[in-house]
Amino acid sequence: MCNTCGCSITPGNRPLVLAEKPRDGVSTVTVLKNLSSKNDRQAEHNRAHFDRHGVLVVNLMSSPGSGKTALLEATIKRLAGSLKIAVIEGDLETENDARRIQALGVTAFQITTGTACHLDAHLVHNALHQMDLTNLDVLFIENVGNLVCPASFDLGHHRNVILLSVTEGDDKPAKYPVMFRAADLMLISKTDLLPYLDDFSPNRAQQSLRNLASKAPVLELSAHQPQNLDVWINWLHDALKTHRRQLANHQTQRPAIARDDVLLHGEASLRLRPVMPESTRP
Repeated sequence: MCNTCGCSITPGNRPLVLAEKPRDGVSTVTVLKNLSSKNDRQAEHNRAHFDRHGVLVVNLMSSPGSGKTALLEATIKRLAGSLKIAVIEGDLETENDARRIQALGVTAFQITTGTACHLDAHLVHNALHQMDLTNLDVLFIENVGNLVCPASFDLGHHRNVILLSVTEGDDKPAKYPVMFRAADLMLISKTDLLPYLDDFSPNRAQQSLRNLASKAPVLELSAHQPQNLDVWINWLHDALKTHRRQLANHQTQRPAIARDDVLLHGEASLRLRPVMPESTRP
């Protein structure tokens, strides 16, 4: 997969890769560690910027089609007049999701990654130059739909929220443990479809998460049934209160990051070959 998607290199860190001159004694792992270290430094810079403004940043992750954007739309409608929200959208191509959020009167910035199957801290930092964090309460980062790589990169955010839709298998946490171990919250989405899907069990999905030694809460909801969003809305309010209480004590929260996986899933796609600038490609 990684040879195809190029997940180690994003438009955000490409200049860093170009700066790594191939030379004797420099291994692929060394280059990847350098990229990971630079990403972490950028993430800390991003987080400090968010913290100065008192903004809670939530990284939404899932497989494609789990309902992340639909959940954001429903959340924005429920929180209108209560919390001020902005969104960073991540996709390989198109600005479709950002347009959906903007149609609700909320600031949204689209990041298109090309071949990269995740966002990184450099891409998020570039987006911040286009956003005003003043008086903002919550910034959602809707990551690229993928159950592997996004969990390996700190973006400068505070909480990881992972969606598992009932149209997927309830054993997804067992099959993709790296992603689900990083969860601060797991949302079982599209529960309005449960009457038609007798092969998905919310209890089995939760047990699959618990088998990873995760204590992350599990909430069931449907973006199409606003009355079912209460538990999610309450979680957001509580997370924001906790975050600002920590900031008042000169503390912040950092998400769980699968740091070793950066090297494991990236090594196949970066072989110290030079990366051609866009302008010189055939």
